Amino acid sequence: MSTPTNPEVKELNPVDFIQLQQYIEYCSLKVKDVLREFDADGSLARHRHGECINEEGFRLFLKTYLEVEDFPLALCQRLFRSFQNSEPTQEDSAKEVFLKDVSCYFSLLEDGQPRDKLEFAFKLYDRDGNGVLDSSEVDRIIAQMMHAAEYLGWDVSELRPMTQKDGQHLWRMKHFNKPVYCNVCQSMLLGLRKQGLCCTCCKYTVHGRCANKNPAPCTRTYVKSKKETGVPAHDWVSGNCDSRKCDKCQKKIKSFQGLTGKHCVWCHTMCHDDCADQEPTECTCGPLRDHILPPWAIYPVIKERTNNVKNGCSGSTDDSELNTTPDGQVLQISPVSKTHPLLVFVNPKSGGKQGERVLRKFQYLLNPRQVYNLSNGGPGPGLSFFRNLQDYRILVCGGDGTVGWILDAIDKANLLERPPVAVLPLGTGNDLARCLRWGGGYDGEDLSRILKDIEGSSQVLMDRWSVQVITDENQEKGDPVPYEIINNYFSIGVDASIAHRFHTMREKHPQKFNSRMKNKLWYFEFATSETISASCKKLNESLTIECCGTPLDLSILSLEGVAVLNIPSMHGGSNLWGETKKGDTKGVTSQEEPEVIVDPEILKVTSQDLSDRRLEVVGLEGAMEMGQIYTGLKSAVRLAKTSQITIRTKKALPMQIDGEPWMQPPCTIHITHKNQASMLMAPQAKSTGFFNYK
Repeated sequence: MSTPTNPEVKELNPVDFIQLQQYIEYCSLKVKDVLREFDADGSLARHRHGECINEEGFRLFLKTYLEVEDFPLALCQRLFRSFQNSEPTQEDSAKEVFLKDVSCYFSLLEDGQPRDKLEFAFKLYDRDGNGVLDSSEVDRIIAQMMHAAEYLGWDVSELRPMTQKDGQHLWRMKHFNKPVYCNVCQSMLLGLRKQGLCCTCCKYTVHGRCANKNPAPCTRTYVKSKKETGVPAHDWVSGNCDSRKCDKCQKKIKSFQGLTGKHCVWCHTMCHDDCADQEPTECTCGPLRDHILPPWAIYPVIKERTNNVKNGCSGSTDDSELNTTPDGQVLQISPVSKTHPLLVFVNPKSGGKQGERVLRKFQYLLNPRQVYNLSNGGPGPGLSFFRNLQDYRILVCGGDGTVGWILDAIDKANLLERPPVAVLPLGTGNDLARCLRWGGGYDGEDLSRILKDIEGSSQVLMDRWSVQVITDENQEKGDPVPYEIINNYFSIGVDASIAHRFHTMREKHPQKFNSRMKNKLWYFEFATSETISASCKKLNESLTIECCGTPLDLSILSLEGVAVLNIPSMHGGSNLWGETKKGDTKGVTSQEEPEVIVDPEILKVTSQDLSDRRLEVVGLEGAMEMGQIYTGLKSAVRLAKTSQITIRTKKALPMQIDGEPWMQPPCTIHITHKNQASMLMAPQAKSTGFFNYK
């Protein structure tokens, strides 16, 4: 029997690890599900010997967990040996590995929250269930963290992914359409599918077999001391310049002849080898200078650790620890003058695979320490790292829900300066991004162009509203209210009913909602059934609405829904309030405007404004009318414009906030102004073509 796994475990080839991750990405089982098969009454019990499994048991573990019949035998053998201490011998088939070590390792690679992973690992090794681990058991957990950390870039003390070791490449397998040469052996990468590994951050490219042959380090992301700050310098990487023109002599770089040419990681200048030697040593960071936080603007400092318990924050983590050097020094920013560094938050789960691609692209275009994967610790680490900067911007890559998450985090961070927020919309809907002219969804445009738009954007304020839902006494609790803040809209009735049906079906059968077209067809089906059933008919008998104490008379209207609007877009671009002609717009400022307007004639000439500290209230006559609004044929019924709303409901009704629906029992709802967020409005698109020529 083998001894517990030592932290000095054998390392897998990076290609093996990436291949393993691809298998895990498509499996539906969890490690805990497979462990049950090794119990006394399980189908794999005979392959377990005490706490260990043999190689056949390990193979069946992988087959069951990954749900594949033809898992590569050679990869299986290498994985098995990586859990052993001794060198491989002819007797490997008789060797065994600890089932707990294997289970812990694969559980760390699964999707999920770090806290859940730690809890699973703790229970796995807590033999007697007393809630205490001895030192050897802790060492074994740490060993498996280290096993995965080599490839995932984890800070194992926190179990949160991060780029901590400067100079470590961030590999990914890639297929190349043009001749590409290995930066280590300088021979061509061959193959029909994915031929090699490419570093996301610096584009250093190698064969899989060359990745462990001491390749040149990745680009630095910070300097070693404050003395080195403010000293800009190129960081050249050889080869693979895609046959582009040399920025120095304007002649083509003939990359198909071998590893020729160089490109700078920071200014993205491409030159012949000889021309690069003639370039000035000082790097300007190129056309994206305004956004980039170069390594010579980040340096380590020694700070005294604060005691979280004394500060009343027991159990929380100091976010600054997530931006440290390997020896524990905290990184600090010394910004480059006349720049506006961009802090990028990416939700990799938004827009299918779009989020992951955008994350990789920004890690190359900017300093990786500016780009944060929201799945790894949320927005806290990034806001903490940038909190002392005076002039920076934030870019949120995700849907409206992700934007709301970031705005909430900014509120809670108590920043001295509230940075303006731009949006790169991923997925569908994206009503807020549409209002700010960032579009309805990212379609793969050049991110450099989007960064230039951010540079030319204008700052606007956007109202945010607090919503308080108080369920009536003696009523059963309904679904949890998804948000306490309204950024876009709130609605009750027909549209919320359609959204709730859609949401419920998607929760039960996610495989049926895996494309935009399927989603639209399902939405159309639910809208059709709602038209027939009219579940929210005579809504005026089920609720009352007061605007700043003034009751709205809904008796003369046949409504099936009511919407409260903060922005002029809902359900993926529909304008429920409708357009107001410029000549008809009421010529008063928000300060002069009364607290509430209910006069229909005045409402006709009243326009919407993101920052007027007012909400618009509209009525919806049914699902059929919703379809007409979506197609732009008509708008909803204007009911009021107000600074405060109280709604009382008499029966359970479907509701939604910013697209998140729930079923709410009878209650009282108070909506009041919370604050204003600083947002970035994209520049107006330039008109093109003969008829738009000016």
